[in-house]
Amino acid sequence: MAIFVTGDTHGPLDLTKVRDYFYGEENEYTKDDYLIICGDTGICGFDPSNEKMTRSILRDLPVTTLFIDGNHENFELLNSYGVDIWNGGKVHFIENDIIHLMRGQVFDIDGTKIFTFGGAYSTDKDYRSEGFDWFPEEIPNEEEYAEGIANLEAHDYKVDYIITHTAPRDVAASLGYGEMSDDEVELRKYFQRIAEEAYFKMWYFGHFHEDNDVEEVFRVLFDDVIRIV
Repeated sequence: MAIFVTGDTHGPLDLTKVRDYFYGEENEYTKDDYLIICGDTGICGFDPSNEKMTRSILRDLPVTTLFIDGNHENFELLNSYGVDIWNGGKVHFIENDIIHLMRGQVFDIDGTKIFTFGGAYSTDKDYRSEGFDWFPEEIPNEEEYAEGIANLEAHDYKVDYIITHTAPRDVAASLGYGEMSDDEVELRKYFQRIAEEAYFKMWYFGHFHEDNDVEEVFRVLFDDVIRIV
């Protein structure tokens, strides 16, 4: 089993990196291997034709696709799927091999523990329409925050990897994104608390459309596809 992680894919727009990676390698992958996308996937998107193309591309990959939600998601559609338990955490099965890892969950995938927490603020929401291509559910609610802490506590705050869409407060600031909307202040402070209290090998996130390392244990992803297990 192998686990890979990459940044936002925005429907078919930025999926070329994924196709090139898995079809450009000589390694033989199976559906028992996993690709995790750090949000803004287009799997539950705003345009039906793009969504159909996105799912077709991911369905044809030799690996199973896991994803967290970002801010540019159709949350009405995403949350219409039933909640199941998979490897110890809550998920939405979009398809058998396309699975949404819900907020505040700890998954144990063949001995690798991964904490996931999607969501972020859309800086372009003033140019979007609520219920069509913007949804207030992009920002987590208090129940999701509490569930995340409870699940970390149940694992003594020890996981192998943390995967989110946006970043902890100090990490975002070090990348030059210190200014933020009031809507995202609580989320970044929440992640900052986790960064200071949890034990983890690496924290991966997307959202900022760049590839960079911060303080050795934080990595923002966009174009890169990397193997973590």
